[in-house]
Amino acid sequence: MDVPPVSRPIRTRCRPSRQDAVERAEAYLRAHLDAPVAVSSLGRIIGLSERGLRDAFQHVRGTSPKRWFVAVRLQGVRSVLCDEAARPTTVASAATEYGFFELGRFAALYRGAFGEVPSATLRSTGRRTGHSALPKNAAETRG
Repeated sequence: MDVPPVSRPIRTRCRPSRQDAVERAEAYLRAHLDAPVAVSSLGRIIGLSERGLRDAFQHVRGTSPKRWFVAVRLQGVRSVLCDEAARPTTVASAATEYGFFELGRFAALYRGAFGEVPSATLRSTGRRTGHSALPKNAAETRG
C-alpha cells in the first residue's frame, strides 16, 4: 500500500513585499488622517501581522507605523497653520481636523517635532516662506 506524501497547504495569497505593504499602509493612513487607526487593525487591512507591519515600516521608513502616522498628521496641522489662505483658523480646529483631540498632548508633540508651540506657528504665518515636508525628528515623534 503506497502512502501519498504529506503535502503542505498551498498558499492562495502572496505576502506583500515590505515596500508594497508600507505603501499600502501609508495610502490607507493618508485617507484616514482624522481618525485613530490601531496598528493591529492596519495590519489586518494590509494582510500582515502587527509585528510584520512594524518590521516593514522599520525596514522601509526607519520608524514605526504609529510614529510615521503621527508625524504626517502633525505636518498636516502645520500646513494648515502656515497656510495664509486657511485663515482664520484656530490651533484647536486645525488639530482636531487631523485627529488630535487631546490638545495638551498635541501641543507637546508639535513642539517636540517643530521646536515651537502651534500658536507661535499660527502667529508667524505671514512671515513664513516655507516649511519642511516632515517634522525634524519624525523618527523620534512619540505616539
